[in-house]
Amino acid sequence: MTYQETVWDEEPRLRSYTLANFRDIPQIAAMPEERQFEMEVVGNVLPFKANNYVIERLIDWSVPDDSMFVLTFPQRGMLLPHHYKQMASVLERGGDRQEVSETANQIRLQLNPHPAGQMELNVPQLGDGTRLYGMQHKYKETCLFFPSQSQTCHAYCSFCFRWPQFVGMDEMKFAMREGEQLVQYVREHPEISDVLFTGGDPMIMKARMFAAYADALLDADLPNLRTIRIGTKALSYWPYKFLTDQDSEEMLDVFRRITRKGVHLAIMAHFNHLTELSTGAVREAIRVVRGTGAQIRTQSPLLRHINDDSEMWARMWHKQVQMGCIPYYMFAVRDTGAQHYFGVPLVRAHHIFREAYKRVSGLGRTVRGPSMSATPGKVQIDGTPTINGKKVMQLRFLQGRNPDWVQRPFFAEYDEDAIWLDDLKPAFGESFFFEQEMQERYGAALGK
Repeated sequence: MTYQETVWDEEPRLRSYTLANFRDIPQIAAMPEERQFEMEVVGNVLPFKANNYVIERLIDWSVPDDSMFVLTFPQRGMLLPHHYKQMASVLERGGDRQEVSETANQIRLQLNPHPAGQMELNVPQLGDGTRLYGMQHKYKETCLFFPSQSQTCHAYCSFCFRWPQFVGMDEMKFAMREGEQLVQYVREHPEISDVLFTGGDPMIMKARMFAAYADALLDADLPNLRTIRIGTKALSYWPYKFLTDQDSEEMLDVFRRITRKGVHLAIMAHFNHLTELSTGAVREAIRVVRGTGAQIRTQSPLLRHINDDSEMWARMWHKQVQMGCIPYYMFAVRDTGAQHYFGVPLVRAHHIFREAYKRVSGLGRTVRGPSMSATPGKVQIDGTPTINGKKVMQLRFLQGRNPDWVQRPFFAEYDEDAIWLDDLKPAFGESFFFEQEMQERYGAALGK
């Protein structure tokens, strides 16, 4: 496939599309009614949102099931057959809004909305016992912060593991308004060096809103705070955030304040496909963001139907390095939402990673993966060696709930179908080395 670069439109106007008006998109209106209905069925369960930049600049509508189309628009296979039938039957008989909502919520609760113990194990609390439901603290050095104003995105990725943030089920949301509590928590936990702003997408916020949070951290002069990270898809889905939006320069000024304070600013940019790096707008946005002193690291899950292609990954990493970004992670698709549709078996995922990795120079080999953000920690598959005549899968922790687990190799039975840590069985012994400690420390919270 040839990926064409396009020029920078200097006068963009944002237009958003949701399930309420997706048929207004000319390319969707031209599709058969059956296909439109399929999108409606899936879009009533999993969130859908797109914008004119994605539609006009990133999707190649001449290619059936174009990767960027699948990345942003609902596909029938994203729901299991019985779930699809359940929702379709409600819509076909004209069920009212309440019935549609109740049916959607019934299905959603079966899709593991908060994987990896996020709700049970990761919600921290202040010294006075106040639980902070707008934060997560899983790994010692890093805490995640979910500003309440960032619980949406410029467009939604169809694979997104944070889909519960967007479907109107408030009890499943992480969100927090109070920057003061964030500061207090980081002050109370001197082991924290990194604060990660996430969502949704923090770059959906107006600059003044983001500045309020960032300045609260900077003004507190926290001696342990070394890095502020921002997890964002804005460079890919709306690069004009940093170019021509009314407060684009104000946002860049916030970035400059962070770096001038001596705090490292890391933009954790989500790029799922080479096409997202093809426009003049994204090239210019990357340039001006880097000009503030921020560093851009790139990451993406490996996705069936979208990017399960080693050549594409190699070209994407090469392009990212050329543009001044640092390839960071290739993830396995999390065990939530439409994992059955997007998941790539771990053995094949490692093959794709290795084939791509060996095609890039050392500057592109900063990337790690394939990595699973599982309940015990970030687990990477390192290969499929043969030990004592038995072919096995070799894995190790990149991050762990217990830091002592990091970089310890362990082995699973060879399984060409396994797509997640929970699918694997120990190759030697009765259990993996970390399982007993997980059971002792967290079993009650996880109901095991």
